[in-house]
Amino acid sequence: MPFNFYETHTLLMAVQQLAPATTFLRDRYFPTNDASDVFATDDVLVEYRDGSKKLAPFVAPRKGGVTILRNGYHMERYTPPFVAPKRSLSADDLKKRGFGEALYTQLTPEQRQQTLILKDADELGEFITRREEAMAAETMLTNGCIMKHIADDADESDEMEIRFYSEGSNPATYAPTTKWDAAGAKILADLGVMARMLTSKGLRATDLICSPDVADTIVNNEVIQKLLDNKRYELGMVEPEVLPAGAAVMARLNVNGRIISVISYDETYTDDAGKDQLYIPSGKCILTAPACGRTLYGAVTQVEQADGEFHTYAGRRVPKYLSNAEGNTRSLTISSRPLLIPNNKNPFIVADVLTQG
Repeated sequence: MPFNFYETHTLLMAVQQLAPATTFLRDRYFPTNDASDVFATDDVLVEYRDGSKKLAPFVAPRKGGVTILRNGYHMERYTPPFVAPKRSLSADDLKKRGFGEALYTQLTPEQRQQTLILKDADELGEFITRREEAMAAETMLTNGCIMKHIADDADESDEMEIRFYSEGSNPATYAPTTKWDAAGAKILADLGVMARMLTSKGLRATDLICSPDVADTIVNNEVIQKLLDNKRYELGMVEPEVLPAGAAVMARLNVNGRIISVISYDETYTDDAGKDQLYIPSGKCILTAPACGRTLYGAVTQVEQADGEFHTYAGRRVPKYLSNAEGNTRSLTISSRPLLIPNNKNPFIVADVLTQG
């Protein structure tokens, strides 16, 4: 059966079968439930409710009971940003040998077209995935996200900012009295304070995500080294959790009875200026727990070439394939509208802990 490039539903099945790029921050801390987190509307609605630690009241036997009011909640409406990388395909591309293709190949232009389309769909999807990973890092580091929208001029962009706090500045931050690479640093005490900032609100504190230099500073600290039982180092020990490339558990610390995993994350991305940047910048660390947030997806509306009508699709990735008969070109666009949000108010605490970060 021939592959119909003009049908978005056909391309949707192909895109969904492609193996996604591995991401640590998005997958571990902002997972997606396809049943509830993929919307068929432009906007997404999120409900927040403050936790409660009230005790059940004592009552006299003949009192019967004391009425306790339900906690209130509030709803926020967000408009997810639009991400749409595009790649063109010309007649010249079909005549050239592709990357990894045999020197003397018998592929027809039609067969090479199908191969290029699937490769392009895979690469464009990875571009979006890396954008989502960057959004995850920014959301945790700043408790919000700034999105630059490019319109007609690729050199100019409009900024849209989403904040997940109402205060004048981000309340989910901690500043240690003594930097961790300075003499007299009290890393465990600082971690204890950071953990209580979360646990006092009923939130978990299990993962300390660090830039590589912060992770090295922690494990090389004299106080920390004395606490780590070197006799129990086991080369080749199988860990109960497998972390993707770029993430590694450097140590597990007992902080006031809570076990906190020190995770070094050294994965990088290339910014708009062409420079490689760490997702977790130098000198930064974030205390949080898995599934502290989730990734939502808004609907994508586009005009289909097959009938010239608008169609709306609910999905993580929505492909669009266009033909330009006059220019002898075709183009593939993969669209997505992701938004990474916290599940509760301030479920992560970020700290700048090095003198030179």
